Amino acid sequence: MNISYDLLRSYVETDLTPDEVAAALTSIGLEVGGVEEVESIPGGLKGLVIGHVLTCDVHENSDHLHVTTVDVGAEAPLQIVCGAPNVAAGKAVVVATIGTVLTSGDESFTIKKSKIRGVESFGMLCSEVEIGVGHDNSGIILLDAAATKPGTPAAEHFGVSSDYVLEVDITPNRVDATSHYGVARDLAAYLTQQGKATKAKLPEVLPAPAAGTACPVPVTVAVDETLCPRFEGLVIRGLKVTESPDWLRRQLETLGLRPINVVVDVTNYVLHEFGQPLHAYDLAKTGGALSVQLAREEKMVLLDKSEGQLTERDLVIASATGEPLCVAGVIGGLDSGTTETTTDIFLESANFNATSVRKTARRLAVNTDSSFRFERGLDPNRTTWALMRAASLILELCPGSYIDGGRFDHYPVPAQPYEVTLRPSHMDALIGKFIPRDEAARILESLEIEIVSREEDAWQLRVPRYRVDVTREADVIEEVMRIYGYNNIELSGYVHANLSPKGASDRSYSRRILLSEQLTGAGFNELLNNSLSSEAYYEGLASCPADKLVQLVNPLSGELNVMRQTLLFGGLSAISRNLRRQQKSFYYYEWGNCYAAAPEVERSTATTLAGYRETQTLGLWVAGARIQSSWAHADEPASPFELKAHVLHVLERLGVSERSLRAEFVECDLFTGRGYSYATYDGKPVVLMGQVKSALLAKWDIDIPVYYAEINWDNLNRLAERVKIEIADLPKFPVVRRDLSLLLDEKITFAELAETARRAEKKLLRDVTLFDVYEGKNLPAGKKSYALSFYLQDTERTMSDKQIDAIMAKIRKSIEDTYGATLR
Repeated sequence: MNISYDLLRSYVETDLTPDEVAAALTSIGLEVGGVEEVESIPGGLKGLVIGHVLTCDVHENSDHLHVTTVDVGAEAPLQIVCGAPNVAAGKAVVVATIGTVLTSGDESFTIKKSKIRGVESFGMLCSEVEIGVGHDNSGIILLDAAATKPGTPAAEHFGVSSDYVLEVDITPNRVDATSHYGVARDLAAYLTQQGKATKAKLPEVLPAPAAGTACPVPVTVAVDETLCPRFEGLVIRGLKVTESPDWLRRQLETLGLRPINVVVDVTNYVLHEFGQPLHAYDLAKTGGALSVQLAREEKMVLLDKSEGQLTERDLVIASATGEPLCVAGVIGGLDSGTTETTTDIFLESANFNATSVRKTARRLAVNTDSSFRFERGLDPNRTTWALMRAASLILELCPGSYIDGGRFDHYPVPAQPYEVTLRPSHMDALIGKFIPRDEAARILESLEIEIVSREEDAWQLRVPRYRVDVTREADVIEEVMRIYGYNNIELSGYVHANLSPKGASDRSYSRRILLSEQLTGAGFNELLNNSLSSEAYYEGLASCPADKLVQLVNPLSGELNVMRQTLLFGGLSAISRNLRRQQKSFYYYEWGNCYAAAPEVERSTATTLAGYRETQTLGLWVAGARIQSSWAHADEPASPFELKAHVLHVLERLGVSERSLRAEFVECDLFTGRGYSYATYDGKPVVLMGQVKSALLAKWDIDIPVYYAEINWDNLNRLAERVKIEIADLPKFPVVRRDLSLLLDEKITFAELAETARRAEKKLLRDVTLFDVYEGKNLPAGKKSYALSFYLQDTERTMSDKQIDAIMAKIRKSIEDTYGATLR
């Protein structure tokens, strides 16, 4: 939220500089993100001076240029070549001297000494557009020479003023600080704590007309007080709606708002001044009456010219005919506002239910200054001052206007202050420091918290209703603490912690750290992507079907409208971005949750939603160059076998044997050809990996192969929980290696052969490796050659040749019988 430094100081007296104010606000919880100087005329007319044209002669080499001499208050006049048709001797002009920087939009240029058609020029005579004081570009600015003095700074002549804008980051609980007066109130409490007792003050306003006097416009509130706690307004007639005066326009522009007309500008000004939204209805468009009611199923053209679909849950203010004029607390209708033809208005200051406003605003995808405040909860006791402040300004800026009749005020259940009991002893214990009682009382009073009674250890407090976040004793203690100053609370030097045995979640976290360190050591970089994704990514995918997507009810944008089903797309985005930045190697991993609609899932815990499945996942991406620009090794691209090796290392690091999983090729439309998976023997998926399909890569403009593995961490972690670590002596007897070269069907995989061999010899076979594959000429069609190494070891004795030969014969026969393989 933008806060004007000058406007802030009109509510609280302070001699702090803008930067000092920013530091003070940050220290009490209103963090200031930046301080920026804002000038009434961009650039502040720096370097521009008033000059008198002494002579003006036609340029000898041009029929439209003139050579002038201009007195700018210096020792000698300047010679300036000018092409404006209205330049003439005896006129006062605005001169940009050498070195002046002129800005036009986003572009700027510096005035330099130049030579134009052979004549030297030492400056520039300026038009309104060139210095930002108007829109006339037909000629230079001509001033009255008798009323100006050469050398006078143009900023002084045009009355340039500057202000500072503080960008305050408001947390959701601090709706009381969403206005200049709210911030001034907190700053006053800070200054009082620093020994400069002060209070924030509001300007004087007209007295409010009696609520009992009849309002000439009948208003009906057809909803209960939970939806509309208060609805207040009055009628102003005799308006002549014009452009706002300069001071009001300038103030709104400083805050980043666009001036519209005097009535709308006043309501916007009061909103940012006091934090209470207002709305002015053109009486000619109301049909002579107003009604606060729930909408029908109907469409409404909103003030931003978008079309909103209203439902029966939306609160609106309607005309006498039932047509909605305004979505309560959110946005007005296109035809309900004031224009230059408006003469009579109904000025509304109301209070609406925060939840109702928030739901309507999200469903309509509308975010306004009004909804921003109503969503956080406003005090219904503060509508009257805002109403009369706006009415006072409108009557002042629109001569001849007047308030007609009384004030309508529907307030069935007046809101009372929050009553809180504060125990000073508990405050000291929670803060960790003794706060002098008188000092604590002074802080509370500076925050407008009334101390009703002050017993030794039980203070009865009445907290203003506008502090919707201060309703408990802990909240009051936090208020004392932030004004007292967090930096004034010394640390004890001790850290107290409760240690407890590690549970399953702790062990899971430790394993994640272990694997992260392993992958980082292997050259991977960790990614952290948004859990929100785009529905468009999943179009046409059977493995991640669109009907399983978890849709967001109120998406931030069309590109972030679903929860991700897979980590794949976030990694592809990272590869694409880095590929465009000339990176060559991409080794990434990411821990994240994936989400899917699952009607069969029932609520099992307080954090599980029925109908949805959330899966902890580890994603691995390998792409680009494995080795590049090495003197010792030729360049080598990444391969799917390298990805598989990293996956196996992850399994081995957790003690999960590849042999304990079922490996197979599977159909998956994320990958080119088939994917490769590991699953438990009871069918629970553990790993799915493969080469990403080129059609998916094209969506991210990736023109290199990408290999991806997705590990179901929930299932893998359960397997790791079952692993029992056993310690054994190092074997005393050697490992024996025997090789077989087999001719077999090309569809048979190495994993199948290895598993068959292990079933044939369960006791002494330690490992099986593949060291050669051959496919090509001299082999029958549909056949390939595998060269396998088998490693045998007996931990109790040295193996004999007879024993080894018998085992190898058994392994060979099992493979031949199962797959029809033959020796080469």
